[in-house]
Amino acid sequence: MTKIAMIRCEKNSERCPLTNCFRCLMEKKEGFARYNDCQPMGVFTCRCPGENAADLGKILKSKGAEAIHFTTCSFAKKTDEGWSLKNGGFCDDLDKIIERVHRETGLPCIKGTAHLPKDYSLKVWV
Repeated sequence: MTKIAMIRCEKNSERCPLTNCFRCLMEKKEGFARYNDCQPMGVFTCRCPGENAADLGKILKSKGAEAIHFTTCSFAKKTDEGWSLKNGGFCDDLDKIIERVHRETGLPCIKGTAHLPKDYSLKVWV
């Protein structure tokens, strides 16, 4: 069973309780479809400009996380037609932040949780 952690953006932390992210994790859908079996290990909120993300990742790893997912709202935007990569999400530097978390933790880092945009292929750092 893969132990999954999530890091989300502070810009959405007071509007979203991660309901769909947890639902997708438990049902192994969307960004979590790659797992045969998984369980949640923890959630942290990244604070701008993302300098705390690697430390958060290290804590998640010390608590048993085996992979870290970064929430879809960090890089995609909700529109009337669904979620879109056009005009991005809350974080302009997400790829750099994910690269640093992966480098400093050695854990797989995955860009996406729930609400994946149409035709989006998960980006995975391994």
